[in-house]
Amino acid sequence: MKMNIMPSFSDSKHRRSPRGEALLPQKQGYRVLETPEAGFDGASTSGAIFNLSTTVVGAGIMALPATVNQLGLIPGLFAIIFVSMLTGSSIDKILRFSRASKSATYSGVAADAFGGTGRNILQVCIVINNLGMLVVYMIIIGDVLSGTWEDGFHHKGVMEEWFGEHWWTTRSALLMFTTLFVFAPFISFKRVDSLRYTSALSVGFVIVFVAITAGVTIVKLMEGKIEMPRLMPKLENQASFWKLFTTVPVLVTAYICHHNVLPIANELRDPTQMKLIVRKSLMFCSSLYIATSFFGLVLFGDRILDDVLANFDGDLGIPYSLLLDDLIRVSYGLHLMLVFPIVFFSLRLNVDGLLFPYAIPIAFSEKRFFSMTVALMGFIFMGANFIPSIWDAFQFTGATAAVCVGYIFPAAITLRDTHGIATKKDRLISWMMIFLAVSTSTVAVTSDIYGILTVDKGVIT
Repeated sequence: MKMNIMPSFSDSKHRRSPRGEALLPQKQGYRVLETPEAGFDGASTSGAIFNLSTTVVGAGIMALPATVNQLGLIPGLFAIIFVSMLTGSSIDKILRFSRASKSATYSGVAADAFGGTGRNILQVCIVINNLGMLVVYMIIIGDVLSGTWEDGFHHKGVMEEWFGEHWWTTRSALLMFTTLFVFAPFISFKRVDSLRYTSALSVGFVIVFVAITAGVTIVKLMEGKIEMPRLMPKLENQASFWKLFTTVPVLVTAYICHHNVLPIANELRDPTQMKLIVRKSLMFCSSLYIATSFFGLVLFGDRILDDVLANFDGDLGIPYSLLLDDLIRVSYGLHLMLVFPIVFFSLRLNVDGLLFPYAIPIAFSEKRFFSMTVALMGFIFMGANFIPSIWDAFQFTGATAAVCVGYIFPAAITLRDTHGIATKKDRLISWMMIFLAVSTSTVAVTSDIYGILTVDKGVIT
């Protein structure tokens, strides 16, 4: 039996409208909103773990080995674990205050604490963060498939290597094919749980990458061809000390998944399991991050590049190197293709919430769902193909929006404590989160501005 969509009073009392609801369905113990699709009786725990893990593990995993190299192996791995624990704490705060406020979405929790203005600011941050990630994902997919130009030299993509240069191996053509035949079917789903199988496959591709990297590293260690990396950071002067702080943005943004936590929780058969799901997902993702960082750093040492994928572009010093290089690049490209839909899900939801705050949920409006999907996909495609400088723009917006979504808003909601459920420990951790987030954004933005200014002046650093 279909149920009418009726907004709860407590979820809308501080907002312009009752549009704080997730797409579909919603089950928070205090109401059940069914989906247009019949026969859906709730998402499974395993599906939720895969979906949340896929949201976490995106392009950032490739930057972690270089980050750990800069910090030193021991401090770097410790930092990965610490940020994972901090992320778990911030998500726990979102879940607790969503139950207390009877809000079904992250933006609803923000509205309960700070009114409509807070809700809109959070949604803008989510849109900027997700839109930036999706453009970057498509850029990387294009690099993997069709190659990229760097310092006047063309690094061939796997399609060019396999089939040569044709019109259908160009960047625009390959991204168009990917958009029409990979992205389009998956972003048409109206439930996040419908992506559980693609999320599981996405996680599988990451495991393939980690397994190959580990295998190559172990073989070369047994042959005595590589040495262990330095365990502590290399501090030569004051500048090298301050440079350590530039690693913080990579670590902090590596775990951003907060925008999908409540949409995933709303679809569970038993929403009370979400805390356990978050814990398992973060443990799994941390294991992948640690393995990638450790084996990548041991394999390449100080030769490691900011994007470790670029290191897999030549002879690895073992048999079948070129085949392994292609397997790693293809598996990572396929992984990003399957991460794309689940990040797009949250992007579409929040853009719709900003533009149509008084309308019914987007999943019940075919016309709005279709037009929003096409418009967003068109913008992402154009950005990835024709606006090279867009990466620089999203370095600024991502450094600020991501930390707001992941740490500043959960901490601020806790400190606001409109329901009186925050403990002294909660407040202490919240202040630490805000300090970390603000310092992270400051360092990231400052370093980006400095880098752009030195490039413009022709200074080589």
